[in-house]
Amino acid sequence: MKLRELATSSDNPARAASDWPPVVIAGGFQTGVLAVRGLARRGVRAFCVDANPRNPAFRSVYGPAHLCPNPEAEPEAWARFMVDLARSIGGKPALISSSDQFTAAIARHHKELGTAYVMCPGWRLQGLLADKQTQYELAQSAGMPMPRTVVVRDVSDAESFCAEATFPCLIKPKHFREWQRFPAGHPLSYRKVSIASTSEQLLQGYELAARINPTVILQEIISGADTDKRVYLGCYDRQGKRVANAMFRELRCDPMGFGPASISEPVVDEETDEVCDRFLRRIGYIGICEIEMKRDSRDGRVKLIEANPRLSGGGDAAPYAGVDLCWIHYLDLIGIPVHPVAPQRVDFRHVVLRSDGKALPSYWRAGALSWRDLRRSYRRPLAFYDLDAGDWLYSLETLAVAGRSLVVGMLGKHKA
Repeated sequence: MKLRELATSSDNPARAASDWPPVVIAGGFQTGVLAVRGLARRGVRAFCVDANPRNPAFRSVYGPAHLCPNPEAEPEAWARFMVDLARSIGGKPALISSSDQFTAAIARHHKELGTAYVMCPGWRLQGLLADKQTQYELAQSAGMPMPRTVVVRDVSDAESFCAEATFPCLIKPKHFREWQRFPAGHPLSYRKVSIASTSEQLLQGYELAARINPTVILQEIISGADTDKRVYLGCYDRQGKRVANAMFRELRCDPMGFGPASISEPVVDEETDEVCDRFLRRIGYIGICEIEMKRDSRDGRVKLIEANPRLSGGGDAAPYAGVDLCWIHYLDLIGIPVHPVAPQRVDFRHVVLRSDGKALPSYWRAGALSWRDLRRSYRRPLAFYDLDAGDWLYSLETLAVAGRSLVVGMLGKHKA
């Protein structure tokens, strides 16, 4: 039996009825493609939208996606496009986001979209969590354990942070898309974080970031091994009740130390589960959420890295454990009573092959990867985020990208 064929729960419907509403997934990266694939396999008419025609959804066999205006550059045009799309599809589709960009846009345009789509009642909190500044402010007010985090708006704020900070520290944009505006070759171009080992490096990094937006987030790191990181996944129904949950342990990440997991495996961690569940219940969260946590080796506390109030790449691991978050969320959105679902399988590894192609040389060069570790991490059964025999073009690209990254990384080690 393939991992994907595991049932969500015998108490919940396994397939959609012919008259159930269609779904529009907002976001055409691979996460959105997999959401469309999963829903289509359950009999749901599923569509995808994105503003970037280079994203995988436009080349996938599960598409093609509908090209929409950029919701940040053309917000009103985007809202009109979405309303017109719903009308052309018919049946008042459910709307589910797989990207922070669209999560924020849905929150901004909830009134117009609400007339055309079945929307998650949790749009307001999702919009707040999609912005790193309001996310951390909300987490602090709700008592979520987290490293020292400060929003700074000028150099004096950054200097004040440095005076009390324990280094190394991180510099983060409010939205990771902000740093995509830097030209290729810029030290911050397409980076999600910048690492500063000293106050001098932090101030230099802040000056670079401030050229795009002077409001950035400075944060002390959570000390510890990458394997101390946990990815919590949950789905909360319209009453705020948790109806699905899963937990994964990171084995490697890209970039090493601070990036999303490139390979992970299911884990039971009751403390982290309780911390994340309590936080989401306390703020009255509704919908799907991924929370990245890590145990700080300095004080032993589990602390927040970040929350993603949407479908996520890490969330793709959950269906292989028998927890199909997108399906459960869809059932709740359209008013089907949902029975809570917990993991049913814990003996596999979830691989993001493109990321692991870059991660492996980094871990090898750092002496953090042995042959035994490598064999164990790729021991079957395996589940892949970006490798699908049914979507052969993207899978071929994945093999090429991962192979090139691996060769370049290892040759770099040899030359060094």
